[in-house]
Amino acid sequence: MTDATTKRPSRKGLYAPFILVLIALAAWTGWWVFLTRQIDTRLEAQVQTLRQDGWDVRFAGKTITGWPFRARVGLTQLVVETPSGHAINAAELNAEANAYQPTKWVVVAPQGLMLTRAGKGEVAVKGDAIRMSASGIDQRWPNLALEMVNPVFTTQTGAEPFPIARAARIEFYARPHLEGSTAPTDDVDVMFRLVDGQGRADGPVEGFAQDGRLTTQLEAVIGQASLLKTGGDAAGVFSAWTKAGGTFRNVRGDLQAGDSRATLSSAVLRADANGRLTGQVELQAQKPLPALAGLMATRQGPVNRIGAAGAAAAAGAAQATGKATGQEQLPLTLVFRDGRTWLGPFPLAPAPKLF
Repeated sequence: MTDATTKRPSRKGLYAPFILVLIALAAWTGWWVFLTRQIDTRLEAQVQTLRQDGWDVRFAGKTITGWPFRARVGLTQLVVETPSGHAINAAELNAEANAYQPTKWVVVAPQGLMLTRAGKGEVAVKGDAIRMSASGIDQRWPNLALEMVNPVFTTQTGAEPFPIARAARIEFYARPHLEGSTAPTDDVDVMFRLVDGQGRADGPVEGFAQDGRLTTQLEAVIGQASLLKTGGDAAGVFSAWTKAGGTFRNVRGDLQAGDSRATLSSAVLRADANGRLTGQVELQAQKPLPALAGLMATRQGPVNRIGAAGAAAAAGAAQATGKATGQEQLPLTLVFRDGRTWLGPFPLAPAPKLF
């Protein structure tokens, strides 16, 4: 028989793992609550700062969810309007980060966006995906990536036509510019990609691409980028930046429009007092004549058809000479001056406007 005085083994060891799990869960929940409160506080503070600077920022509803491993902020009927009149309207905008890595966020607009162009009206943007990621937000300059998959642009009633009707992809990237390998500067590297862009009917993009697709990639260094943070006045974010001498440096790019192809480069580009781009871009073009002829045939938009016709004739003669000498690449110079875009002595269109 078992000795009645023999002590039974302690069961405390069986409960210890469960107790530890409960303690860890309570601690993690406390961290999650603290983190989400911090996110909410900083979001409200940023909204107030923008409003004090003349921005109009408002939303109908806000939720913060995602426990236990996510921090998810949902905003409904969001409107963000700059002092210059440009605005973004999103019926729904969701931002999400890992609770253990709150310096990296992904933002998604599942129902698309409504873009307001100051003085030009609204254009709706919808697609398979419209998202942005931001990492290193605790740094001076975070890494940003914007991606649109199969976007469709629909100009609203009464608005000026939008140059692009649809595209396979539109991407924009920004990151801190490094001098050497480690030293950050006040400059930012940017890159823009448009893949298989399709212009609106009878517009300049459609003409330039000869009823085909436009694909381009542009990259540059934005100098004195910190001025963009304080330039949100009625003239736009590039106004103060331009007045202080901000420039685009080391501009590089590739362009394909139908049968026409070109690589481009520029040491420096800047904007004039009216916000129009100034500077010079060197092109190495293959078959530029079809693209220029397409611009000449454009029936709508700001394209100077007489200038395009002259440039096409000159490019055709140069292309013929190049073929005779076996030269595949045709060097061309695009000049932005006096508010116009020039190819040699021929004005093609207004220079791109930054603000």
